Amino acid sequence: MSRVKKIVVNIKVNLFFYLLYTLAGFLSRKIFLDYLGDEFVGLVGTLQSILGFLNLAELGIGTAIGFSLYKPIYNNDKAAINKIIALLGYLYKRVALLVFVVGVICSLFFGYFFSGTNFSLVLILYCFYAFLISSLLGYLMNFHQSLLQADQKEYVITSYLQSTHIIRLLIQSAIAYYYANLYLWISLELFFSLIYSLIIRYKIKQQYPWLVVSQKTTKDVLRELKGVIKTVKQVFVHKVASFITYGTDQILIFSLVNIQSVAFFGNYNLIFTMLQNVIGKLFSGINAGVGNLIAENNQKQIEKVFWEMMTLRFFIAGVTSLNLYYLVHSFVAIWVGDKYILDNDIILVMTFNYFILVARLPIDTFIHAYGLYKDTWAPIVEIVLNLIISIIFGKIWGIKGIIFGTSISVTSILLLWKPYYLYTSGFNKSVLIKFWPHFLKLILSFIVPAFAISYLKGIFFQTTPADYWEWLVYALKLNLLIFALLTPVMFIFGKGFKDLYNRITKKQQ
Repeated sequence: MSRVKKIVVNIKVNLFFYLLYTLAGFLSRKIFLDYLGDEFVGLVGTLQSILGFLNLAELGIGTAIGFSLYKPIYNNDKAAINKIIALLGYLYKRVALLVFVVGVICSLFFGYFFSGTNFSLVLILYCFYAFLISSLLGYLMNFHQSLLQADQKEYVITSYLQSTHIIRLLIQSAIAYYYANLYLWISLELFFSLIYSLIIRYKIKQQYPWLVVSQKTTKDVLRELKGVIKTVKQVFVHKVASFITYGTDQILIFSLVNIQSVAFFGNYNLIFTMLQNVIGKLFSGINAGVGNLIAENNQKQIEKVFWEMMTLRFFIAGVTSLNLYYLVHSFVAIWVGDKYILDNDIILVMTFNYFILVARLPIDTFIHAYGLYKDTWAPIVEIVLNLIISIIFGKIWGIKGIIFGTSISVTSILLLWKPYYLYTSGFNKSVLIKFWPHFLKLILSFIVPAFAISYLKGIFFQTTPADYWEWLVYALKLNLLIFALLTPVMFIFGKGFKDLYNRITKKQQ
């Protein structure tokens, strides 16, 4: 199967399953809030954020291994692939041990940390250890899935992972609705994690019968792959910054505001995150294709594909961010009730952060494909900026202040430094001449239609939808306006938009 065909299969499978998962996620969230309570939902969100912090030990390994697999896969070097996967297993076993030990130590303080909640310590610990063991299964049983991702076969992972997630959510919803049994609800998290691990391990053996699943890593292999280990250390710093920037909001809200606010923020964050994940998974199959493209080293084609991806992501970021800003309040009100509505200022900041995250991802994709991780000072600056600003303004403004810290850090590092680093160290071209003029055109191509949409919306759409049908009609009208104004402007001024159009309509190969 060619690179393009694999990308198309990944896109179709990822889109189908994530749309199903998104629907199941929204329906189940409503049931969980109604029958388990917003305090329990807030507890689950907080524990998952803590677990995310523990999983910092893994950050960098999967990414670095994926980068290291591109060339051996391209050359069909099975011996090298076996060595790299063996190294991955060696590293993940140590990560699993570290995560388990630190998790046990953290759990000793839960009695104090969650003293203000209405839940028993036994329930809190049971919930935490169910999530912890589920995470450890990924390190110990199905770490080989990195090979599927690097080999542009992520559709295999997506189909089974999302299927188990959807079935779990449906059964958890039934348990919440009929029994409201918290212990049984939590047990299903662990049960389905085990089921997925067994299935994906079987599928990997089926896809790669030559892969030595239990191969040991010797000292000679460690010396041979010392470059990979160095990359792991560099990626670790970048991933820590990413987690602290985007993964600690719920912990900070719990600490600086209250546990109920975690659930309030979580409702909106679920919508933003799910949409971001749908887009991310829609394009995740392209990541390995970019790695393969760079392995071919066709500089002209590399830059052409980069701008096609940038323009497409910018267009998608523009359309979806406008939808989020104008539609999310009314959707939340219909979905879970008026009492869960957050201030509009919070949504404005969340929408800004979302737009940046979606629009700049091609830059990250190419940085990853080139293996450019030496700028470890940049994520450190990002961490410091995010935490200081989030804590200071979180005490003053609450939720808005916490996510404002994210806005400052992503603007300074992701928008200013990362393009410079990619162009100077990857493309070996001037960022001032080759990037910023085109990028500024993309920004203006979004801002001008966005202001026009804001003005026209106030004239044509003055009613607030009261049910799902009215919301759907309202959303359809809004999107007709968005596409009518945004598409022609992006087509005229967006570099790569015409090339992308020609590629889609098969006027170009």
